[in-house]
Amino acid sequence: MLESYKGWKGKGHSLEYYITNELARWLKEHPRDPQSGFKLKKLQSRAFGVLGESQSNLLEPLISIYQLQKADRNTLLGSVNHLYHKGKYKEAVILSTKLKLQPELDVEKMCTPLLLQDKANLVEDYVADYPHLQSQLLQIMDTWCHPTFNTRDIARQYQNVPPSRADKLNQKMLSKLVFRLLGQYNLDPALCPNVMNQRHLGTLRYLFYKRFVEKSMTQENWEDHIQNMVGENVWLQEQLIQLLISYCDAATAAQWALSYHLPSESLPAKVAEKMHELQHQERVEVTKERTYDSKMDKKNDHYYQLPIARENIHFLQTWEEVDKCREVVLQPGQVVGIDMEWRPPFGLVGRPRVSVLQIATKEHVYLLDLLQFSKLDQEEKEKELCHFIWKLFSDPSIIKLGYGMSGDLCSLSTTYPALREMEKQVQGILDLLQVDKQLQKNSGLWKKHHTLVESLRQEPSSITQSPRQAEKGLSLLVQNLLGKPLDKTEQLSNWEKRPLREEQILYAASDAYCLLEVYEVLCKDPAHFGLTANLKESLGGKQSTKPRAKKTLSKQGTQSPSKQVLASAGDTLSASAFPEISAKDFSVVCDTMLQGLARYLRCLGVDVCVLENTDDHRQAAEIARKEGRIILTSGLPYQKLQAQVGEGRCFSVNCSDKAKQQALSILKHFNVRVTLSDIFSRCQVCNCDKYLKISKEKMKHLMKISGYLSREDDTGCTKNPEEDWELCPKVETPALSETITEQLPSCAYNPNCRWLADSDLNAGSFTLKNGTTLQIRTIPLGVLEKTDLSHFYCCTQCGKVFWEGSHFGRVVSQFQEILDGSKPQTQSFYELS
Repeated sequence: MLESYKGWKGKGHSLEYYITNELARWLKEHPRDPQSGFKLKKLQSRAFGVLGESQSNLLEPLISIYQLQKADRNTLLGSVNHLYHKGKYKEAVILSTKLKLQPELDVEKMCTPLLLQDKANLVEDYVADYPHLQSQLLQIMDTWCHPTFNTRDIARQYQNVPPSRADKLNQKMLSKLVFRLLGQYNLDPALCPNVMNQRHLGTLRYLFYKRFVEKSMTQENWEDHIQNMVGENVWLQEQLIQLLISYCDAATAAQWALSYHLPSESLPAKVAEKMHELQHQERVEVTKERTYDSKMDKKNDHYYQLPIARENIHFLQTWEEVDKCREVVLQPGQVVGIDMEWRPPFGLVGRPRVSVLQIATKEHVYLLDLLQFSKLDQEEKEKELCHFIWKLFSDPSIIKLGYGMSGDLCSLSTTYPALREMEKQVQGILDLLQVDKQLQKNSGLWKKHHTLVESLRQEPSSITQSPRQAEKGLSLLVQNLLGKPLDKTEQLSNWEKRPLREEQILYAASDAYCLLEVYEVLCKDPAHFGLTANLKESLGGKQSTKPRAKKTLSKQGTQSPSKQVLASAGDTLSASAFPEISAKDFSVVCDTMLQGLARYLRCLGVDVCVLENTDDHRQAAEIARKEGRIILTSGLPYQKLQAQVGEGRCFSVNCSDKAKQQALSILKHFNVRVTLSDIFSRCQVCNCDKYLKISKEKMKHLMKISGYLSREDDTGCTKNPEEDWELCPKVETPALSETITEQLPSCAYNPNCRWLADSDLNAGSFTLKNGTTLQIRTIPLGVLEKTDLSHFYCCTQCGKVFWEGSHFGRVVSQFQEILDGSKPQTQSFYELS
């Protein structure tokens, strides 16, 4: 039969043509032959020779015409195995999928070569209808995610699978695939302990960064997340000890090791010694000693304070309390502020569920404990709650104020599937995120008001205090309109732990109530802010009405990621769609794959948050909604992320471009103005924008204290030192334009930051009073021999040390086409606060 088909093919006929004629001929010859059943089997056995040569789209008609579903199962399995042993893994899997032979085949044997060849789509089809095979597949993939596993060892067992092809299937790609399938198949993450351990380790590193580098998380919140994440997992406990040694000291690590009852032989020598000392103290405190940071935990009047009494904040946990809230909230003409809180998605699979729904009126704030209601398991009462929420959001006579309401509604529909259709019927919503964008567009009036507010702020504090992160999102809007920012230290707290702490309750109430005060300020004099006389004209669905000028943004959403083209200098999307914004006011969150782009943007003064390697892409949407950032991503994640944030808030980066070109395209697209003062205004390691200036002599002194530089000889240095800022790849520098060189003849970097004082340092050390250790050992000793170098710059957050070289002029040249031609501003962008 195969030879016959090849003859037909040689005459230019397709396989479909051949099959039709072959079958017609056979039926004509055997109209009612009692032996037709036997001859059909014979024809089926001959047909298997064609299956291996046919295209995948023809397998289904072939199977149907020759009735292969009714063929002998052993014969079918033999044909699949024959294809497999010939190295035709793809054909074997497709055929077994079409014939539904999966339960009788080894899932590991069939799927492994396809995974190694990056054909995960065929593997997903193979296990689609078989839950037990889905579990087996994920368990197999999880074993590959063990740190000691090498995919090349497996690839060698399969013909037609080169080991170099298997290298693409690294642990990072595998982990992402496993997490996607866990969510897709709704399986227990406990099936994949290796993948979960790696994700939890990444979360631990992120928590350490938030606590000890960024200093934006309280000790109590940090400990709560650490305990919840580590639990009884001994491997994670040991990783925690290693991180504590790096970020704290052996004594702190010993306290935690003691609380987890870790054996001393599994600990580093210094930690084991400290733990032994603790065990022999007269009073051993088994639970960890909490060393709260008084600077972070004490309340001060720097932040926005609720203007209502504490007794008017109601935490609702019973249905009777919800009924009283409904009577107040659903009054026609009511104005309410709405916000939601959920547990940060650290190491979680799937979307987070809303734990607390906040509804603020002028006199009261109601905090609905949705987590508690879900545990009551009362279906009828839950329907009533959903009806209340639906009625609130769909009533046009009630003004609902929010900030990034689209993301909140999306999370709410995840918590209550009955509310999934509610988004289409919401009315009377004023999303202040959209108003905030309009305020930024009306930059002249906005800056005038912002300058007035800034003049009322206190003078910057000394370096002895922990560096506070720049305000953003709703906190920045509240600061600009009400004079003080929101205290966001509870933002990343565990909202699923009960009872909630008093700090959490006040934070949740403030987030909702401040919307009412912002709205009141805007309504008093909307013309002052360049808004319409009646803000109610902006009321609409989940997002307020957008100007026609922004309609062009939808082009990016309708194209597939692979066909999206970034805006260039001539595109109408850049300047026309977005109001001009300064680099220091432009904030983004970058996917982990775009770290090179992130460094370039920080180099130009842009506020850039970068996901950790183990973070899920969905965390970018979480950060974007909470902090008002633009998402920069690429590939398939773009389609998912752009649906979770407002229009124009997610951008697909062309990965075929170099990082420099990506940065240029993004700055043009969003109409970002970069000045000479913005260059190197941020640390490209940690994103901090606060520096200290250190003289060469002072630096030599600190290097001697550290033992890095000999007191007897401080000139024995290596030659040809690395003299540039270690921030961007080096490239050949073309000549600067006359305009640039006239304004900055020497291209010197000279920010107006404060000189390091002895009072900024802990006595006899090279550690700042805020706990940051200066990374002086990263300085090549030969730099000290440079006669034209008089000082260094130190990041106050991560301790990275920089010095002036030729890199400043190089960056000016590289980004000359988007660099603002104005002279460097005289006001300080680097004063410490």
